[in-house]
Amino acid sequence: MPAAPASRQSRPARKGQSAANSRPWDDPTLAPVLLVRGPESLLAERAVDGVLHLAREREPETEKTELDGATYAAGQLAVAASPSLFGEPSVVVVRGAEGATEALVADVVAYVAAPDPETVVVVVHGGGQRGKKMLDAIVAAGAPVLECESITKDADKVQFVTAEFRAARRRADAAAVRALVDALGNDLRELASACAQLVADTTGTISESVVDRYYGGRVEATGFKVADAAVAGDAGGAVALLRHALATGADPVPLVAALALRLRTLARVAAIRGGAATARELGLQDWQVRNAQRDLSRWTPEGLATAIGAVAQADADVKGGGRDPVYAVEKAVLTIARSRRG
Repeated sequence: MPAAPASRQSRPARKGQSAANSRPWDDPTLAPVLLVRGPESLLAERAVDGVLHLAREREPETEKTELDGATYAAGQLAVAASPSLFGEPSVVVVRGAEGATEALVADVVAYVAAPDPETVVVVVHGGGQRGKKMLDAIVAAGAPVLECESITKDADKVQFVTAEFRAARRRADAAAVRALVDALGNDLRELASACAQLVADTTGTISESVVDRYYGGRVEATGFKVADAAVAGDAGGAVALLRHALATGADPVPLVAALALRLRTLARVAAIRGGAATARELGLQDWQVRNAQRDLSRWTPEGLATAIGAVAQADADVKGGGRDPVYAVEKAVLTIARSRRG
């Protein structure tokens, strides 16, 4: 797996947390106590690895001890954090603190009040309210907090992949990065593993064709991809994506919502073209306007009205008005694709 990306982007501090405490996961530091917080387990692992790397850079003989928050017994932290007989410094990693026992909460609260300066204690908390007293005590003590929030925005996934290749000193085309995110973007760990595999198995610039050769069959059939294919008039492709999405657990309600959002954007941009409003007034970004303008070149007002009506009917059907939600959304997809001008 590639090393932590070199590029760093500051995240905003959480409510109730000092901005001075908060650091991005890829900006580790050393302190008597650190908190690694957030639901993204891959980033949490890398944050811990970064702290351990710094500790062993400072002292190569640094020992690492791991404790499990869910099975923790009273006194384990004090024993693990105590200086060794030979004086080697240590890093104590408390994993799974989101499942902390009462004993762990009590011991961490007591420890942060007077930590051993020769030991680094890293508490890893995956999120939630359990152990809040412990988290509050760590933050209040001024301990660094390495944030490991989920990467959900498409642009952030692209940035993550780009940073993975940069850290591995490999160049990847923008189209290759885009294809990899499209193929594996729902799982950050799988995305990172794919980057590592491409770096290990290929040479030279990583291109879109290389990504397609490895992962082309893995493109996720999301509601927005279904909507894109339908608006483009690709009835067969849209239905295939829809059926795959449904077969892998997608719910018809959000699929219809994606169709509706796509068509609403087309209708809004059509209003801009007619001079009825501006993009800013309608809350649209420039890229949304450009994409919609391209699509509208093959749509008539009548066809757009038919498509919007079909989605409205599907919305009512999937929310209890019809007998078969799957049939309702498939019918809407076909109607949209066939309403586009050839």
